[in-house]
Amino acid sequence: MGSPAFFVICNLHSMVAIACGGLMMFYLAEISSIKFQGSTPHDQLLIRTSDSFSGLLLVAIGLLLLMVSFVRNRDFQSFFAKGCVVLHVSMAVWRFCFERKVEDLIHKWPRQVLGDIALALSWVFFLVYSWREKYD
Repeated sequence: MGSPAFFVICNLHSMVAIACGGLMMFYLAEISSIKFQGSTPHDQLLIRTSDSFSGLLLVAIGLLLLMVSFVRNRDFQSFFAKGCVVLHVSMAVWRFCFERKVEDLIHKWPRQVLGDIALALSWVFFLVYSWREKYD
């Protein structure tokens, strides 16, 4: 039997990913404070396509998380949570090492790193909760 905390965390992460992905695909110009301008119409189209594809990828990740939330195998849940911790920590390291050097992102990366760490911590809390649940 799996943990109900896994179901809740997966669904919360799924809702955030689907909402952010949908906003990125359809309303990025309205919600973004960073405006990457292409010098040619071709560059502008590539930037818009890239943003839309990133949003689609987030929606796909959200749907994957929604499907995974129904898995009741405790070993799989633990494995998946550990993978998510590694993914979020890796993203935080990437932002710290590379995105802080991009002039347009100089004011955004600290909040994004904190967000990545918060997402990783939610999975760490699940691992601690499931470890406690397993050995109590």
